[in-house]
Amino acid sequence: MTRQPAGTEVAYTVTWLEMTERPGYPWPHAPANIPVTLLPSDTPPVWYFLALYDAVGRDHAWEDMHAEDPETVRAMLHHPDVTLYTLLSDGWPHGFFLLDWRRPGTCELAYFGLVPEAVGRGLGTFLLQTAVHTGWDRDGIEKMTVNTCTLDHPRALINYQKNGFAPVRQEERSRILTRDRDLSRIPE
Repeated sequence: MTRQPAGTEVAYTVTWLEMTERPGYPWPHAPANIPVTLLPSDTPPVWYFLALYDAVGRDHAWEDMHAEDPETVRAMLHHPDVTLYTLLSDGWPHGFFLLDWRRPGTCELAYFGLVPEAVGRGLGTFLLQTAVHTGWDRDGIEKMTVNTCTLDHPRALINYQKNGFAPVRQEERSRILTRDRDLSRIPE
């Protein structure tokens, strides 16, 4: 089956991860054959964030933010301790990450991912390591956190671990899909 229709109940496992010290790897270099720009935005419009969220997460059942009140999303996006970073190449967004420093001493990598058309081009490690270093660059950070689930990209958990995050907790959950999920676009 390559499509899970809206209304399907899916079971999944959520894994929370932490990094309690700055990573030992250096700031990454973008892949040599792909010109990229990384743009921060402290006050993006809600529609822009939701467009990126949907482009990256549609096939991974990222649905929760679409159900949020737009004013709640706007307040989060415009908080002075939250920044959205967009990875651009060839004039269009290839991915994004959102860092949230609202909890003292902690940077949460709240959202991270590439659009399907950018997966497999060598941009994922560059973007993740850039997100990690950017998170740690704020004064007073004692740990970074992130969570992923088995609905995300199949290599998400291992990539977070390869880049310095360690699992601290797991939880089994289920949800009813509110939109169709195209499994044919998710690599094995």
